[in-house]
Amino acid sequence: MNIKDTVALVTGANRGIGRAYVEALVERGAAKIYATARDPSRVADLAERHKGKVVPLKLDITQPADIAAAAAKCRDVSLLINNAGINRQAGFIAASDLAAARAEMETNYFGPLSMCRAFAPILAANGGGAVVNMLSILARVALPMYGSLSASKAAALSLTQGVRGELTKQGTLVIAVMPGAVDTEMERNFPPPKLPPADAARAALDAVEQGLEEVYPGDMATGMNHGLAADPKAVEKDLAKYLPA
Repeated sequence: MNIKDTVALVTGANRGIGRAYVEALVERGAAKIYATARDPSRVADLAERHKGKVVPLKLDITQPADIAAAAAKCRDVSLLINNAGINRQAGFIAASDLAAARAEMETNYFGPLSMCRAFAPILAANGGGAVVNMLSILARVALPMYGSLSASKAAALSLTQGVRGELTKQGTLVIAVMPGAVDTEMERNFPPPKLPPADAARAALDAVEQGLEEVYPGDMATGMNHGLAADPKAVEKDLAKYLPA
């Protein structure tokens, strides 16, 4: 799929990787980018800087009404980037209750699922297009200090695989993007080195143009992917040292 002249929608475009996606799409010649956020005023500067290209849009992916409104308005989308996500930085047992786990699952799993369901017919009508699901290498193995995040990303990876199968006949490419630590506010407490958000976005869009179904941006993710292929238990035991605060 060629990014040039395509119409894209990016969830969680107000900061971090989402903002980097918008900038990268502009650089690659996308015709229009719907930059979505719960508060669209937080992407107004992007719209001002890229007049005629970036369209701010209110969208909370945990709210069915917001998703329905976005699907009704954005009938021209051929590239859906499910980037919005949260990280409560909580363990499974160490957390005081299940609030963090429920919130992460609602945003990181049910949110992208709802977006895929809403936009699959639109992508089909526009020739198939592509879905990019912004996950994490922790979709493949749990990090105890981010335990419930890991579970939500693992669920989202399973979602990605299943949606890929369901949308094959309509010609929709479905991509799992699984970086390691990225230098964003969400991972402010994670020690460096961390991947620049622009590098994560660039790798994901390269995958779109190359027709790849999985991509592991950055040295951390690449190394862990190789480690999981060679000795998954060793990787699990190594991450077990990083416990919740």
